[in-house]
Amino acid sequence: LAAIGINQTIGGAVFLMPSQIAAAVGAWSPFAILGGTLVTMIVAVSLAEVGSRFEATGGPYLYARTAFGRFVAFEVGWMQWFTRVTSHASVANGLALAVGYYWAGAEEGLGRVAVITLVTAVLTLVNVAGIRQGSRTVNALTIAKLVPLALFILIGVFFISPARFTAPPAITLEQASTAALLTIFVFGGYEVLTVPAGESKDPRRHVPFALVTTVVVVGAVTVLSQVVAVGTLDNLAASTTPLADAAAGFMGGPGALLIAVGAIASMTGNLAGQILTGSRMLYALAEQGDLPAGLARIHPRHRTPVNAILFTAGVALALALSGT
Repeated sequence: LAAIGINQTIGGAVFLMPSQIAAAVGAWSPFAILGGTLVTMIVAVSLAEVGSRFEATGGPYLYARTAFGRFVAFEVGWMQWFTRVTSHASVANGLALAVGYYWAGAEEGLGRVAVITLVTAVLTLVNVAGIRQGSRTVNALTIAKLVPLALFILIGVFFISPARFTAPPAITLEQASTAALLTIFVFGGYEVLTVPAGESKDPRRHVPFALVTTVVVVGAVTVLSQVVAVGTLDNLAASTTPLADAAAGFMGGPGALLIAVGAIASMTGNLAGQILTGSRMLYALAEQGDLPAGLARIHPRHRTPVNAILFTAGVALALALSGT
């Protein structure tokens, strides 16, 4: 459960957002992310308290249906699904940028369309093939994303220039609120680990543990990555691939390649999880009669919610290709 949460939270943001948060608040950016970690933890422990009272699958949709009834539950379930497809669209575009670090054609035009479409199609087929294949894909890509980030932090800490943190700039309320909004995006996704809780051995104990563990791990990785980026990269705010550029500065070409591969693995794993958890939420809504029954159809061979998977992936792809 913790691996699902970590995978869904560490997607493209940790590789791409450091420059945007730094553009808003400069050297204050690690503290902005730390503040985001603490605020997220308040929400996570509240969710953990609720999750400790349930043993079935459904997560926030199930909690809302039990406490507030069908209407509120539909709103919660609908927004859970909508968040998954819009996040998929955003991360898919981030993936095209990451691939574009070594193949310029991937950032725009037909190259961008090809990258986004191919990755979405392959992950859709994997999810249709079975929950076991989908979960194994997520697990493998979660490990593949954490190793490069750990190396970036452990090596980069020795190249940090302390002078970059000695005179942080004055910031306005607008700049602070911009950084807060970006931080909310950085931490979005951990709540999906509650959706498949019914498949764990002891949901009442495992869900709270997984929620807290996810926020702690993601917070530590994101804050430390931001510290290294701010401390090692000149003109961080202008970079479109900040961690890759920073790694190139203190590790050379191999460092940039390591981060580029890690970013691609990270975002691909995130996209796999978006389709997996988003389709299950859509299936739960249909199974309870809150959406057309066709979305609850189970594949006769693979035993997966095939219509929910195809619909989720299709909407996510359309949003990805039409946006940025």
